[in-house]
Amino acid sequence: MSLFGDLPPVLIADGAMLIPNFLSVDAQISLAARCDVWGESPGGWHQPKVRGGYMSVETVCLGWHWFPYGYAKTTVGNGDHPVQPMDNDLRTLGREAVRRAVGEAAAVKYDPDVALINRYGPTAKMGMHQDRDERTNAPVVSLSIGASAVFRFGNTVTRNRPYVDIMLNSGDAFVFWGQSRFAFHGITKIITG
Repeated sequence: MSLFGDLPPVLIADGAMLIPNFLSVDAQISLAARCDVWGESPGGWHQPKVRGGYMSVETVCLGWHWFPYGYAKTTVGNGDHPVQPMDNDLRTLGREAVRRAVGEAAAVKYDPDVALINRYGPTAKMGMHQDRDERTNAPVVSLSIGASAVFRFGNTVTRNRPYVDIMLNSGDAFVFWGQSRFAFHGITKIITG
């Protein structure tokens, strides 16, 4: 099986594309093992505190540490350890996803310096939000491994409708850019089993 699947990409909205089977099973297993290593390092898995409550997902960051409304080079609120470096293999996967979704010219310019890795338990969710804390409007690339999830992809104005619910399966990639770069999005349900 090749690293990249052969199902065609699906345009969800102007500037938002689902790439089914982007990662092979072997690539998913390898990436999951690496996420475990990153997560078990000092300043690894933690539940960020947002608006007085803890998120239901666990997060580990590479390159930069995300905390509500900012980024830092130390694990703010999680022991203040140095942030682990951005991973070159993740950068390569991100470029390939951007190439397949947006095109070669965008992929050549795409040079991510941060990865936010979220681990969802069976009841975890992520509320509708915009990725506005970054100092760039570069494409956002999401890679899914493990359980399937219902991903809600909305509009750039409100957390409410219009939105579309998309099933993200293990191995899928989702890329949003351009007009959709600041669209509200979140995870409404993890599909257990």
